[in-house]
Amino acid sequence: MGDVRVSRTALVPDPIRVSRYCKAPELGPRLLFFSGGTALNEVANRLQHYSHNTIHLVTPFDSGGSSAKLREAFDMPSIGDLRNRLMALADDTVLGHPEVYRLFNHRLPVKVSAETLHATLTELANGRHPLTADVTDSMRQLICNQLGFFMEQMPEDFDLRGASIGNLILAGGYLNNHQQLDPIIFLFSRLVHVRGTVRPAVNENYHLGAILDDGSQVLGQHRMTGKEVAPLDSAISQVGLSTECDRWVPASASLSDKNLRLIETAELICYPPGSFHTSVMANLLPSGVGSAIRNNHCPKVYVPNPCPDPEQVGRTQQQLITTLLAALRHDAGSECPNQALLGFILVDRANGDYPGGIDDKAIEALGIQLIDTPLITSQSAPYYDPDLLITALMSLV
Repeated sequence: MGDVRVSRTALVPDPIRVSRYCKAPELGPRLLFFSGGTALNEVANRLQHYSHNTIHLVTPFDSGGSSAKLREAFDMPSIGDLRNRLMALADDTVLGHPEVYRLFNHRLPVKVSAETLHATLTELANGRHPLTADVTDSMRQLICNQLGFFMEQMPEDFDLRGASIGNLILAGGYLNNHQQLDPIIFLFSRLVHVRGTVRPAVNENYHLGAILDDGSQVLGQHRMTGKEVAPLDSAISQVGLSTECDRWVPASASLSDKNLRLIETAELICYPPGSFHTSVMANLLPSGVGSAIRNNHCPKVYVPNPCPDPEQVGRTQQQLITTLLAALRHDAGSECPNQALLGFILVDRANGDYPGGIDDKAIEALGIQLIDTPLITSQSAPYYDPDLLITALMSLV
């Protein structure tokens, strides 16, 4: 017998369907998000009340802030965005572990001496600091072991100012597990009862690079987002991977078997709002992603940013959709139909500011269905309301 595909007419939003998910989130659908950064964290935090089975592939390419210090010291992928997503999905009920949550989200002060910072970290690693003393014995030992291993490997001149304790624990676990992210992410997920699956897009220590329309190159994610440095003057033409951050040494990555299975078994695939190139497009760089998406017949949804994004300078919404499809088709094959890669575009045209506007005819010509529904409230503006966005996505499963 061959495969049988079943389609249905969807109501968006579908309050009855969503209510059913909310009553048993542990049985909720497998929604997969290609993302990174913090743009989706509020949505992720609310997702746990609809489904405990969501999947988050997160980019490990951040090259700014405290993550940059760890990457430079230990030649490792960025873990800050992974920690943020794990925390967003952590059990926020009384049944969770709020004391572990507080510890992982704690940052060391900035305006104190190096000696004071080192003494504080030692106190944390020894379990004598109030933040670690509050953690139950079994978990405290696991956490302190990772933090202690980090301290053993830490260079003498490592700058601890503003460091995230969660990042240091993850870094210690990474170093303590033969430079592998999977074991420490698994442990971290168990410690805070993460309600979902979080995985890095790649495990290698790569950096993002971009070629601009004016022919120039930009290396390092932090130089593309318009947050830590001035926004780009020229539009991004394409992004790629480099083994180094100070000069472009082209690199390639392949989709891991675990991520392949997650993509091929997802019940909905979402290209969500956030930094278009450094989050969404960066997730699509490993070879095998496009074909894995093509082979899954679930709904695929693009949710464009409802307000201007510095990474989208010089690009209309139609150009971004074309860029997304081209990146996916590069791996899925030139003959792959658009609908196998992207079936729906979800917008709130009445309340969102979509640079270049929404071209209904051009989207229809691509064979993609536009869904225009309320997603932004006066309280959430200019961003999407997490519950309205989740409800719309859940209605398509």
